[in-house]
Amino acid sequence: MKTMIALSLGLLLSTSVAATALGAETSVTGHLRDSFCFLTMGAHGPSHKDCASACAKAGIPVLLVEDKTDKYYVLLPPKNAQSLPAAVINKMEDDVTVTGTEYSKGGTTFLTVNSVK
Repeated sequence: MKTMIALSLGLLLSTSVAATALGAETSVTGHLRDSFCFLTMGAHGPSHKDCASACAKAGIPVLLVEDKTDKYYVLLPPKNAQSLPAAVINKMEDDVTVTGTEYSKGGTTFLTVNSVK
């Protein structure tokens, strides 16, 4: 009986770890920030919109900062060898909801951009 419980618990834990590594569909609401200016200088807000858009166009990683938890998501394109959708670039520094697949690795959380509202 103890063996059966231990095996069940092990299977449950390994399934939840695999789900985190493989990704889970989610929607996150927050502000789009360019990682360089935001992390190194604290720059953000409406006055920084043009700079943030230029940085995103240049390939600087874009962060989605979830306001209520202050959690950061590094945004990824929906597929390999693609750029981020234009909706991300056009809405830099805006409050948005991004829906996509969440991945965590090495202490960093990533979110693919399937839609932006």
